[in-house]
Amino acid sequence: MSQMKTIYLKDYKKPEFKINSCELHFDLFEEFTTVINIMSINKLEKSENDIRLDAMDLELIEIYLNDLKLNDTRYIIGEDSLTILNVPESFSLKIKNKIYPQNNTELEGLYKSGSIFCTQNEPEGFRRITPYLDRPDVMSVFTTTVIAQKDKYPILLSNGNKQNCHDFMNGRHGTTWHDPHPKPSYLFALVAGDLGCVNDEYTTASGEHVELNIYCDKGNESQCSHAMKSLKESMAWDEEKYGREYDLEIYNIVAVDSFNMGAMENKGLNIFNSHYVLADEDRATDANFMGIQSVIAHEYFHNWTGNRITCRDWFQLTLKEGLTVFRDQSFSADLNSREVQRIEDVKGLRDRQFVEDASPTAHPIQPNSYMSINNFYTSTVYEKGAEIIRMIHTLLGEENYRKATDLYFDTFDGQAVRTDDFLWAMSKASRIDLTEFETWYHQSGTPTLKVEESFHNGIYKLTLTQRVPNAVDGSVQKPYYFPLKIGLIGLTGKEILERVLIVSKEKEEFVFEGLNSKPYLSINRDFSAPVKIQQSTKEYAFLMKHDKNSFVRYESAQSFATETLEEMMESGNIDEEFLEAYGYILNLDIELSYKALLLELPSVSTLMQRQDVVDFVPIYLAKDRLERELAALYKDKLQELYKQNHKPKNKKLDAISMGQRAIKNRVLRILSALENREVIDMAREQYKESLTMTDRVVALDILENITSEEGEVALNDFYNRYKDDTLVMNKYFAILAASHRNGTLERVIVLENDEVYDEKVPNLVRSLIGVFARNYKHFHAIDGRGYSFVAHKIIEIDKINPQMASGLASAFKIYERLNNENKELMKKELDRVLAVPSLSKNVYEIISKILKIDEK
Repeated sequence: MSQMKTIYLKDYKKPEFKINSCELHFDLFEEFTTVINIMSINKLEKSENDIRLDAMDLELIEIYLNDLKLNDTRYIIGEDSLTILNVPESFSLKIKNKIYPQNNTELEGLYKSGSIFCTQNEPEGFRRITPYLDRPDVMSVFTTTVIAQKDKYPILLSNGNKQNCHDFMNGRHGTTWHDPHPKPSYLFALVAGDLGCVNDEYTTASGEHVELNIYCDKGNESQCSHAMKSLKESMAWDEEKYGREYDLEIYNIVAVDSFNMGAMENKGLNIFNSHYVLADEDRATDANFMGIQSVIAHEYFHNWTGNRITCRDWFQLTLKEGLTVFRDQSFSADLNSREVQRIEDVKGLRDRQFVEDASPTAHPIQPNSYMSINNFYTSTVYEKGAEIIRMIHTLLGEENYRKATDLYFDTFDGQAVRTDDFLWAMSKASRIDLTEFETWYHQSGTPTLKVEESFHNGIYKLTLTQRVPNAVDGSVQKPYYFPLKIGLIGLTGKEILERVLIVSKEKEEFVFEGLNSKPYLSINRDFSAPVKIQQSTKEYAFLMKHDKNSFVRYESAQSFATETLEEMMESGNIDEEFLEAYGYILNLDIELSYKALLLELPSVSTLMQRQDVVDFVPIYLAKDRLERELAALYKDKLQELYKQNHKPKNKKLDAISMGQRAIKNRVLRILSALENREVIDMAREQYKESLTMTDRVVALDILENITSEEGEVALNDFYNRYKDDTLVMNKYFAILAASHRNGTLERVIVLENDEVYDEKVPNLVRSLIGVFARNYKHFHAIDGRGYSFVAHKIIEIDKINPQMASGLASAFKIYERLNNENKELMKKELDRVLAVPSLSKNVYEIISKILKIDEK
């Protein structure tokens, strides 16, 4: 496979040319689009005679070098390039080409989402629009004119500030945009459509007025208010916390249905998956509202951490993504419950990134090589990257961290830089040497910290031993340097001390003197380091009752439940002490959203990660049994909590209302394990009475999983009510694809032919096929049909959208740890996918790593 070329960081070379300015003219038609690209270019390497531009799937019309039209002896058209021969030191290049956005199913470059023209250029989509030096370290000033039929496309948008509008003959019109800030081509954006708009404004701290617009399909304007509120909150927060003001006259957001990612931070024109913009209480859950707030903030924060300062090359992706995830997590924590936000962040990290770290596709947050850069938009680069920034924040402290980020912005504004440059600013401003810490950027896998304790004559000793896994290639990796926040608690539950230890060696000892008795250890408070803790001393019940640190209390509850479930899998016995501790939590008077998290049992993913050879059957059996035991034992208290907090007509989004919904839906899920008439009636009534999608979806999910008759009635009602709303139908497909009932695969296959489903829309693929691939019970069914189905969909979707197909392929990452029977069934399907002659490099890279095929 000649196209399966591996790109290495060590081969990076500086650009040989600089594009000073880029003037783009787009003529949009229904059948095609013509693009005129006028570039002012200088040589950076005078010895270079030819300029090689990136270009893919372009129909070249004409080329002018300094106003001289070139014949085909002056240029070479390659498979993915256009080379202009014998160029001078300074020159103008004008290229006219034709593209076909209507046929672009890969959703990279310029394409159509329904009736809307839009772009997605990160990481390498711009080369599908026009020949260019499509790399992040080539930054230019863009001026863009968009021309289209006025009645069909009255809204014409691009980056920067609007310069002027033009009306032409034959009902066409145009708009010109100018972005004064140099940017790489991946941040270029264009949108054209007949769109509704919600307007607002924001005044920056220095008094500059900014026009704010959120564009969406007409009729959805009422669903944009939460997104607008979140945007203004983000702008104010970034000014206060980081001293960063917005720098253009206008800020536009556009919501589109067909989008491979969650959103894109294009300078001044953010394009969003509509899932992360549109919301009201009837259509969106509380989690959806929180997700919108987070993603709106994330893309806005990229204006400085990603746009004004961008990546030198794609190996530095975590430079912008890890830092910006940390920023959006901090923003959400400041605006909501800090305790709940931290736990949700860690849950996501463990369910996705820890699994990735233990798979053949494990990689450092700064990888050394890739075949398709699309495959490195991973939880490791994003979420683990954010944890590494959080550790830097802990090591430096708030004051030094702010000095360091100020230095980073002041020094590197307008540049394409490396993670090393960020670490330099952190060290320089704080005077803290981070040399040892850099290991986190270059090693893969999750370290385990073995904890040993001793107490004698008032001296408490804590011995910590790091166990760092080998890299994927088998090479030995070094111990890590990290902050570890601990607390010591006395016998009565009173806290003795809290301290941040610096762990830097494979094995080291910490000593605490002057204690009256052996303390209880509260370790890795606030999840101060992304490590696994291994302790021989089990003090979970005590910490669940007395630890003031909300994360360790949650961690203790999860660990106790995990070990209880593992004991049930091994011997069938249920730990009575756990049942008692669980009852204690039920009676705690604490924040309700936090309480709902404390009552949640560990996920299947959590239990799976602790098995040497993964076997899902005993996991499901143990979880089902423990849930029934808890539901039966605490039925009265659970029902009491439900009745106290069930407010079906309350659709407010304040913390108290969301907390009430969180706790009542948690206890209803627990009670559903009883599968009795009483619970079915509770779920049915909640579905019928509640005004919020939060309550409706939970009730629908419970009914689907415990009663086919009642579930079918509710599902039919839901379908008929929302079949014209694609965003809500994503929830419908996800509930059915995640179902534990028999016949789930057969129903998923039938749903592929539903009039609502369209495999060209990524959200729908993720909701139906993607969710089924994460349905461990049916995907890993012993008959192998789950593997066969998903493999077939990978082959099918790869022809339409390789990025979506490679995402589905990630479901097979667990291959190495399966039992022999499942492993054999899975390998058969993976081999079948690899045998496809036209397989994309996106999918090939994932599967070849899963099967450990050496790429040369």
